[in-house]
Amino acid sequence: MSWAFAILLAIGAFVLAALVLRAPRKGWEAIGAALLLGIAGYAFQGSPGMPAAPKAAQESVSGDPAALIKARGKVTRSGIPPTDRWVVIADALARNGQYADAAEMLRGAVDADPRNAEAWLAMGNALVAHADGVLTPASLYAYRRAAVAAPDHPGPPYFLGLALAQSGRFDEALTLWRRLLQNTPPDAPWRADLTDKIGRLQTIMATQQSGGRAR
Repeated sequence: MSWAFAILLAIGAFVLAALVLRAPRKGWEAIGAALLLGIAGYAFQGSPGMPAAPKAAQESVSGDPAALIKARGKVTRSGIPPTDRWVVIADALARNGQYADAAEMLRGAVDADPRNAEAWLAMGNALVAHADGVLTPASLYAYRRAAVAAPDHPGPPYFLGLALAQSGRFDEALTLWRRLLQNTPPDAPWRADLTDKIGRLQTIMATQQSGGRAR
């Protein structure tokens, strides 16, 4: 991004907020200050003269812990909040970024009931988040135990697919999600999201393949 483009973008954003969105006139000064602060941050951290460099595509797991917990309840058809007291406490810890503590809490849940599929699934998600989106042996074990405890539930393959994609294991994620989609009812509330994720993952893989052929 050049300096000229950064400045034009800031001016455009100000015009949009002030004239199109009709922000109150007394708030114009605050909007201008925020935009100037953004340009200052760009000047401090950015490299305007450096040409853009291609970056490997990646399918991201949600960085919002609350959204991930909500998605788990939606996919597993469990309540929000869940009925299991261990999972309730662990979810509260995860929402505050205390993923290791959440996983330790869930360990108590699976020790008490090794067939607690939601606790295993929540533990897998917490361990992946604790590892900054990387699927570790511990989180893979938790997902597999969740699948054993609830073989017909969509949660384990759905979130294991997310973790695989986040870790760059696209082929495995796509295979898992396609199989899940085949077994997903047409009216399932997560079907549209799953279909969208499969489409985006296929686009990422096609882009990478075409880039490899170009080289």
